[in-house]
Amino acid sequence: MPEPAYNVLFLCTGNSARSILAEAMLNKEGGGRFRAFSAGSQPKGEPHPLALQVLRESDYPTEGLRSKSWDEFAGPDAPVMDFVFTVCDNAAGEACPYWPGQPVTAHWGIEDPAAVDGSDMERKRAFVTAQRYLRNRIAAFVALPLSSLDGVALSAKVREIGQQAGATSPRPEVA
Repeated sequence: MPEPAYNVLFLCTGNSARSILAEAMLNKEGGGRFRAFSAGSQPKGEPHPLALQVLRESDYPTEGLRSKSWDEFAGPDAPVMDFVFTVCDNAAGEACPYWPGQPVTAHWGIEDPAAVDGSDMERKRAFVTAQRYLRNRIAAFVALPLSSLDGVALSAKVREIGQQAGATSPRPEVA
């Protein structure tokens, strides 16, 4: 019998850049083992154009990506999350909604590419860098033997992944 797909929610304050990148990449790289979602505490209303451009240029699908509130995932009709990862320090420090099902949580913070000022090339480079850091984390995550790890070991592994190259200030606990 095939293993059920794990639901993963990526959180960021604006849900326009890092969390959008992570959602698109995990949905492709997860090979059907994962269903990725993204949301924000104060969604911008639409994905950042450079996030979509960088995803398309790397052959990640962008259809259906949208900036949305994390409230969509806290209601009774929302999918139950197995994992919740914050990808920005602001979201990690906020009081998150209650996530039914006691998901495994970790902070995978990286710098905000949308906050970079400069030339078009410098701004795009920031998005490419964010994508690379997230891709490395996602590759490590999908390689984990999830069904053979107990809860404590799994929590430790996903937190360790969040400390890979490019990590912003560490957070011991999230959501």
